Amino acid sequence: MPTANRTGTRALLVDGTMTGDAVSHHLVREGFELHRAATADSALAAAAVVDPDIVILSSGRRGLDGVELCRRLRHFSDCYVLMVSVDADELDVLTGLSAGADGFMNAPVHLPELVARVGAITRRPRALCAPATARCRPALTVGAMSVRPSAREVWLGEALVVLTRTEFDLLVTLADHPLVTFTRRALVQAVWGEAAARNEHVVDVHVGHIRHKLGDTVDAQRFIRTVRGLGYRIGSGE
Repeated sequence: MPTANRTGTRALLVDGTMTGDAVSHHLVREGFELHRAATADSALAAAAVVDPDIVILSSGRRGLDGVELCRRLRHFSDCYVLMVSVDADELDVLTGLSAGADGFMNAPVHLPELVARVGAITRRPRALCAPATARCRPALTVGAMSVRPSAREVWLGEALVVLTRTEFDLLVTLADHPLVTFTRRALVQAVWGEAAARNEHVVDVHVGHIRHKLGDTVDAQRFIRTVRGLGYRIGSGE
């Protein structure tokens, strides 16, 4: 039976020396929304679309080792990262942590321990540092929604809406320019950067996540509105 406080937590498993099917089974049973990638390149592509809460990866992946994969993830994601490595020494651990990993385990792993570690990591509060450009900026209000760039918070009435860093950056980009329609390509450039060669479908995925957290649907768009054939905007502009 899935654990209630883990349901909806997105985990990306990058298979390596671990028994991927067994790990997958345990994570799904514990209520995680599981995604898998077989190579480092496919892991980076999946992370861009899925926006996972945690990535479980092993070192020695084909074409890109675990440390380098972690560094690349940190270019666009603040997800938790749990690294798993065979016979890692103290230097390996320090290198992984300095690359942005949040935890480290030696393989082979005891599956209940791995699941427990993943659960413990994802329960940690993750402080989001407001960029200098966001400091002292006034709240952006759209109906019952208040976007507070300085605090990196979104409120819906009296309720705090918990967004990932990517979701927040996407929402604040739109809220900063009410009634302005952004193409998907423009949003990719604004949120992920010009150098990010990314499928523009990633925008649709993140908008879907934000709408779900705001209680909106495609048919009932109170905040982020779809402009057919173009992209998205905040505000009706009718």
